[in-house]
Amino acid sequence: MQTLLLLIAAYFIGNLSPAFILGKVAANIDIREYGSGNAGTTNVMRVMGAKAGVFVLLADVMKGVAAVWIGRTFGGETIAVLCGFLAVIGHNWPILLKFKGGKGAATTMGVALMIHAPFALICIGLAGVIIVLTKYVSLASIIGIPIWTTLLWLGGSESSHVLLGTALSILVLYRHRSNIQRIINGSENRVDIKKKLDRS
Repeated sequence: MQTLLLLIAAYFIGNLSPAFILGKVAANIDIREYGSGNAGTTNVMRVMGAKAGVFVLLADVMKGVAAVWIGRTFGGETIAVLCGFLAVIGHNWPILLKFKGGKGAATTMGVALMIHAPFALICIGLAGVIIVLTKYVSLASIIGIPIWTTLLWLGGSESSHVLLGTALSILVLYRHRSNIQRIINGSENRVDIKKKLDRS
């Protein structure tokens, strides 16, 4: 019963949407009705400004951190892995928001930091370089998370961690499939974070 409660808690932690909440509180809007329609960092940044986007990014990261911490503290490592995965599922498909959530990259980042922080930090650094060079935020997620998984595998991490990384990589590629197509077509939107911060 305790395991089931932990897994349910992790899913509902993922359901908490700072993008949706901030949109309602700060601007009285449903962020999913603006921009790309995504309840995540990049869309908030485009619609509400970079500072709002940074807030959402950090809050979404903390969801992943919290879910893994709860699972690890009260259920052990296998439960921590499952809780991390379910937090991302809850973010992507939140029942509280009629299953219309975000794309899971920031929450995955939080999970990654709790599972293997050094590899996660390497990939976050790489993601930053990709964003600076290409201005494609989506590309940073598409590349960064699978590389984290590859590092787990090459580094000899336990099988549950590698399986989690594989599952999260599949999820991020699936959720970004339209972005991938737009990148191939050359029509993906670019984001200059520095300029947006200067204007916020």
